Amino acid sequence: MKMGKKYTDSIKLIEKAKLYDPEEAIALVCQTSKAKFDETIELHVRLGVDSRHADQQVRGAVVLPNGTGKTVRTLVFAKGDRAKEAQEAGADYVGDVDLVEKITKENWFDFDIVIATPDMMGTIGRLGKILGPKGLMPNPKAGTVTMDVAKAIQEAKAGKIEYRLDKTNIIHCPIGKASFGAEKITENFNALMGAIIKAKPAAAKGQYIKSCTLASTMGPGVKVNGSKL
Repeated sequence: MKMGKKYTDSIKLIEKAKLYDPEEAIALVCQTSKAKFDETIELHVRLGVDSRHADQQVRGAVVLPNGTGKTVRTLVFAKGDRAKEAQEAGADYVGDVDLVEKITKENWFDFDIVIATPDMMGTIGRLGKILGPKGLMPNPKAGTVTMDVAKAIQEAKAGKIEYRLDKTNIIHCPIGKASFGAEKITENFNALMGAIIKAKPAAAKGQYIKSCTLASTMGPGVKVNGSKL
């Protein structure tokens, strides 16, 4: 596959086999973000756990201090006073069975985060097969199944992200935009890595952080020295 000139120039700045200190890696990723749009900086962490075992799952949520740089659209499933609270808190969409029907019949996905009150989980249960694979199904661990819908909406809008293992035991998360600059990206990086380290399962044995890579949307990956985290 032929690579563009900008990508080729960026690769020259990175030593492929080197493990960089976090601050140096972040500075390099920002430096190699050369696309005409504001690239997203992503963190990819491979963990020494086995996601097939329930006691080795790593999942949670964290509010990034500087947000993700993305406007988050919230969908809230709630009734009565909780629905009113959600609307007042700035939810983009609030509903009940009507929104379940819209998703199932119209394949509607104009939202980024789904929040639900506990009493609504029975109603939206059939959305599991649709929302689950997209990582959108509300979950108590992520704080998206709650009676305090206003707080959940505010945190989502402020830059709360969910992290979870994929089938290959890797966590993929955005930690900001290239325009943030190295300092803000570093603060977000530290917040997410701190949460992942804190979430280490008791059943995990041996090296927990197997590898850690940072990359911008169109840029090359930069390997981070896991022992410095």
